[in-house]
Amino acid sequence: MASKLQLREQFSACGVPLRVDVYGSEAREHVLDDLTFLNYRLADVVISPDVTVDRPDIVWEMEGPKGVRYDGSTLTFTGDWPAGPLQKAIVTMLTLRLESAGLHPFHSAAVNYRGKTILILGGESNHGKSMGLIEVGVRGGVQVASETSVIDESGVVVKGSVEPFLMKRTVGTERADKAAPNKGVEKFWGSMPTWKITDEPHEIDLVLVPAIDGNFDPSTTELGPFERQFQALHSLQNYLLTNELLAPGHAMPVVDTDERRQRRADFLQDFCKRPFFFVRAATPQVLIDELEKVLDA
Repeated sequence: MASKLQLREQFSACGVPLRVDVYGSEAREHVLDDLTFLNYRLADVVISPDVTVDRPDIVWEMEGPKGVRYDGSTLTFTGDWPAGPLQKAIVTMLTLRLESAGLHPFHSAAVNYRGKTILILGGESNHGKSMGLIEVGVRGGVQVASETSVIDESGVVVKGSVEPFLMKRTVGTERADKAAPNKGVEKFWGSMPTWKITDEPHEIDLVLVPAIDGNFDPSTTELGPFERQFQALHSLQNYLLTNELLAPGHAMPVVDTDERRQRRADFLQDFCKRPFFFVRAATPQVLIDELEKVLDA
């Protein structure tokens, strides 16, 4: 590389490290100025005081034509990139590192309620995860995770994200469809309720796949093995950004492999032996009413 190494920085999620090297002609103190997005997406991300990883997972060459590529081990950015795409790439590459360590980020909330730990899965449609979390909290449940539940091979949530909504978005993460999340809160509760949060590990007892829509009559269906694993795989794949546009004209490279996909599927076969319930409801209150029936059965 003709440009100079300006920064070598190591991020860690749940103790699992990831190294980013930055090259260019100008000094840089950090890869990112704000870790809000990383903590929202991966529960607990910190900058390590020392770099211990022997090779970079991400390289950013700040000069040259804009581009992004993956060679099977390193994701390389070239040119001028805002923080948003870099945040997303760090999440994806940390996810691969976490999987190698036997940890699986699920796009999900998790609650401990009435003696059970319930995973509220984003699944394929992502219709009600956060609203379900809030309503359980209103009823006295304890939050284990909000946006992401990092789950180990035995099905235990070892770390959960804290904030239910991402209130701050940077360039490259704009989403008009995600704007004003508090509007839903105002509609269903008037103002944001408060609830208890725990950082203790919790083993998942059952999984709720919500579908909140004002047109739905309430219904609850226990899912069979295929649908359980189908919905759970969508939740895991969410972090690999296979459907993401990083910038106009630049899609996220595919960083997955057949071997990784098979390991993921093997893990889900065991994890999805737990009961899964698909619940349609018009409001979060009706959603959790249906959950109450499951818990009472």
